[in-house]
Amino acid sequence: MTGSEESPSFRLAYVPGVTPAKWVRIWNERLPGIPLTLVQVPAAEAPGVLRAGEADAGFVRLPVDRTYFSAIPLYTETTVVVVPKGHLITAAEEVTLADLADEVLLHPLDDVFDWAAPPGEPAFERPATTPDAVELVAANVGLLVVPQSLARLYHRRDLTYRPVVDAPQSGVALSWPEEATTDLVEDFIGIVRGRTVNSTRGRTTERPAADARPGRSDRGGTQQNGKQASKSAGKPAARSSAKSSGKPAGRTAGARAGGRPAKRGKPRRRS
Repeated sequence: MTGSEESPSFRLAYVPGVTPAKWVRIWNERLPGIPLTLVQVPAAEAPGVLRAGEADAGFVRLPVDRTYFSAIPLYTETTVVVVPKGHLITAAEEVTLADLADEVLLHPLDDVFDWAAPPGEPAFERPATTPDAVELVAANVGLLVVPQSLARLYHRRDLTYRPVVDAPQSGVALSWPEEATTDLVEDFIGIVRGRTVNSTRGRTTERPAADARPGRSDRGGTQQNGKQASKSAGKPAARSSAKSSGKPAGRTAGARAGGRPAKRGKPRRRS
C-alpha cells in the first residue's frame, strides 16, 4: 500500500429513532480491520448525505428516490400521539385521528409524515424540530404525532403516548446509491439480512471444472463409480471365483483328485 492510498473504512448514516448498535457490533466482529463510522443525520437530510458520498449507506425513512437509490425495507413503525400524563386521551389504549380532531396538533418542520392534511387544530406556529415540539407538549401547548421510536427517543417523565391506529406510518430502510454498490456495502447488506459469515454476498462464483461434470457428487468421485463399488463390496471371494470358473466347486475338486470317474460296464451273462 502506498502512502497516497487510504485504508478501507465504512461510513453508515442513520436517522433519529433508528438504533444501529446490533449491526455495528456484528460488523466489528466480522471485519475488525475495517472501522465503521456512524453518521447521525436528520431524516430530511439523509438522501443528500448519501448523494454527496458522505456516507456509504444509511438507515433512512421511506420513501426514497428509487431511480437513484437501492433500498431494503426493514420495518414499519407504529404511529403514536405524545400527550401529557393525565390527559384525557390516556384513558384509552389506542385512539383514532377522529379522536384528535379537537386537539391542537404540533407540526414540526422536520416532521417525517407526508400529511395531505394534518389532523386537529393547527398550532400558532410550527416548531423547528421534533425535540422542540416535545417541549411544547410538556408545556401543554398541543399534542404531537410521531413514529413510536421518536416518542421513545425524546421521552420525558411527564409525557406518555398512545397508538393512533389510522394515522400514516413511517417505514425504515437500508439505502445506498445504486451505482455505488461496493463490496463493503454488500458486506453490510449481508449483516442486515442475517447472512452467516460463510455465506456468499450475491456475487457469482465459479465452481471448479471437475465439479461441473455431469454425475459429479459433492463428496468427490462419480456417482456411477460409487454405485459399482457398493455392489462389489461385501461379496465372498469364493463365490466370486466359482462364478468366474463356471463349474461347481465339488467337480473341480474331484477332477484334481483323479480325473473323471470310470464308467461302469454291463454285467456278463452266466453260461
